[in-house]
Amino acid sequence: MEEEETVAMTTDTIAKMFWQGVQSRGAQTIVRQKELGLWKAVSWTQLGETAREIGLGLVALGFNPGEVAAILSNTNREWVFADLGVLGAAGVVNGIYPTDAPSQVEYLLNDSATVYLFVEDDEQLDKVLEVRSRVPRLRKIIVFDMEGLDDLQDDAVMSLDALRATGRAYFALHPEQWDIRVDMRKASDLAILVYTSGTTGRPKGAMLSHANVLATVKAYQARFPQSETDERICFLPLCHIAERVGGEYQALYSGAVLNFVENPDTVPENVQEIAPTVFVAVPRVWEKFYSGVLIRVREATRIQQWAYQRAMTLGLQRARRIEEGKTVPTWLEALFRLAYVLVLSNVRKVIGVDRARILITGAAPISPDLVRWYLALGLEMIEVWGQTESCGAVTANHIGKVRPGSIGVCLEPTEVKLSPAGELLVRGPGVFMGYLNQPEQSAAAIVDGWLHTGDIGRVDSDGYFYGSERMKDIIITAGGKNITPTEIENQLKFSPYITDAVVIGDQRPFLAALIMIDHENVEQYAQERAIPFSNYASLCKRPEIIALIQAEVDKVNVHFARVEQIKQFRLLETKLTAEDEELTPTMKLKRSFVNKKYESLIEAMYASRA
Repeated sequence: MEEEETVAMTTDTIAKMFWQGVQSRGAQTIVRQKELGLWKAVSWTQLGETAREIGLGLVALGFNPGEVAAILSNTNREWVFADLGVLGAAGVVNGIYPTDAPSQVEYLLNDSATVYLFVEDDEQLDKVLEVRSRVPRLRKIIVFDMEGLDDLQDDAVMSLDALRATGRAYFALHPEQWDIRVDMRKASDLAILVYTSGTTGRPKGAMLSHANVLATVKAYQARFPQSETDERICFLPLCHIAERVGGEYQALYSGAVLNFVENPDTVPENVQEIAPTVFVAVPRVWEKFYSGVLIRVREATRIQQWAYQRAMTLGLQRARRIEEGKTVPTWLEALFRLAYVLVLSNVRKVIGVDRARILITGAAPISPDLVRWYLALGLEMIEVWGQTESCGAVTANHIGKVRPGSIGVCLEPTEVKLSPAGELLVRGPGVFMGYLNQPEQSAAAIVDGWLHTGDIGRVDSDGYFYGSERMKDIIITAGGKNITPTEIENQLKFSPYITDAVVIGDQRPFLAALIMIDHENVEQYAQERAIPFSNYASLCKRPEIIALIQAEVDKVNVHFARVEQIKQFRLLETKLTAEDEELTPTMKLKRSFVNKKYESLIEAMYASRA
């Protein structure tokens, strides 16, 4: 811990924090990524050299302090290389989602005044070339992977390897320039731009300073201590605040190893290989792991099913005592340990969390029952809450004091309070500088030093906050009943056959829902029962599948008052991916967008009950 305290005391920018890590941790591994079936390690020294080559390569090309460079790529080690190179060269980094369309890329490049752009491959390069004539500030495009681009003749495009070679040559002539650039920025200077999703207009660029980021990672380290012995997995979008600050920068601060998955489809396999000790993910991932276990249990022998049920019963009894803050009786702890050895440890290995000591969930609400399920496995799941504008999480549960359904207590020294209307307000060192080029929006977001989050909640006598529903998402039925849709949606998503759901009912006589099925699990259900289907859409149309989902909806309805029950639902017959506009980068359905796009389907539901 002495090393971490030294870093914390002597650095005031991300670049300085990183470079002190390079100097103090040297040969230790910081990054791993799979290549040709083998995990390849990158040491702190190697990461430092790579970042320096990239940063000084940009300097040699004319990159000025405070200018913006953007990264258009999936999550990989090159993303981090470029990020640290730009920051070390005294620049500002803007991340662009690889799923963004060319028109969106054009807007983000112009709004951020990007002068240099890193792209992953030929697919991302094509997007930029399509709009390049309308992005006048862009000077050069640097490509990570040049496969398929051997015949490209374009003076404005160069490979990452060529940029690094330029940087090495510049360093040989000007060895002092890297240290000068690293020391150039101040804590109060802009460090990164993180664009928030534009569901009601153009995305807004949240400006986060070096001070914002460092204050947040220090708060994380205080609540969730990590070290060089920890293994982490990096797979969420690095454009998103969760993976950027809670993943990359937190690992750089603590020394924990960052393991990059091969691609989004190999996450389950890579998690099993890595067995991370610290695992940060969004509810969609935790739900997927849970549903996968349930499906395997249903395929198991009767004896195995009995053993699982008995073990989980003991686990849930123990979890309930922990949740209530009571001591676990010796007899129950002993039985749980036996159940763990015989059954639950195998469940954890199936998921890949057998070594995990910290599980963190955020970016969207999660079902309390799902948190309890992990707790029954002997795994504490820490729910956190925050926003891009707060530089990530500002509340979190304590390790050893998890309260399912709660988003926890304040991460010191940040303050959180409720407005008279129940809105969650935040004040602290992580609160952002404002929105780029949007002073009116910035003034509306921060009033008298308090960030108005737009989320509503409540707080108990112990300082634990509950709920993080968007104020604009509260449903007021035709009968005047206020309903929080995420509570119902989370219960629906607890089903292994439902991936996501949007509850509808504002100014309506009853609640309805649009539901997205879990393709893999529902497909398996159909195959086991010889239910014919030809594709995803036909699967959703089968009366047997509609009946299956109706049964899941009925299970949820019993937990809610009559006015809060789902009376009608429809299945979305298109299999959505991260590239579809209906989904957020964290793979959650966009409520407002879905309501608008599927308006006719929604109206048909209500007409059928008229």
